[in-house]
Amino acid sequence: MNSEFFEGLTFESEDYTMRPLPKGDYENCTFKECNFSGSDLSELRFEDCEFITCNLSMASVANSAFRNVTFRNCKMLGINFEECSQFGISFRFEECNLSHASFFGGKFRKTTFTKSRLHEVIFTESDLVNSVFDECDLSRAVFDQTQLEGADFRTSFNFSINPNQNRMKRSRFSLHGAASLLEIFGIKTE
Repeated sequence: MNSEFFEGLTFESEDYTMRPLPKGDYENCTFKECNFSGSDLSELRFEDCEFITCNLSMASVANSAFRNVTFRNCKMLGINFEECSQFGISFRFEECNLSHASFFGGKFRKTTFTKSRLHEVIFTESDLVNSVFDECDLSRAVFDQTQLEGADFRTSFNFSINPNQNRMKRSRFSLHGAASLLEIFGIKTE
């Protein structure tokens, strides 16, 4: 299959649920208010791209490459990020809803999540070394055998992380957040 190359383009108010995004490489492209809900984004390559106020819920991202990609104010429910190409993966999420997404077993080092909703997100066995969770709601997010060395949770809330089941050296928490780590052991702080 031939793939196309798109550079420096802006795609605005497109509905890719009706017709798919053309297969290809996208560099320095911006997607604004586009609907990718349930779309097949597999085998695509995005580099230095921005998604702004897009709906990517339940989109398939199998073998897709995301290199230096920013998602702003996007709805991204149920995406399986572990299916992405891990080579050079680098993205940031700002004011996104990633509830029910999965990062199971993938390498997502230095990922930044800012003011995002991460309800019931699966981070099991993933590598989140030096990632930042800035003002994120992590209600019922699952951290199990997760590499969290150097991760920053100081401004996030509603998380439950068992220090015995995760690698957490140099992770940072606020005093309130650190108290929630003790709840696993039945210890209450006042």
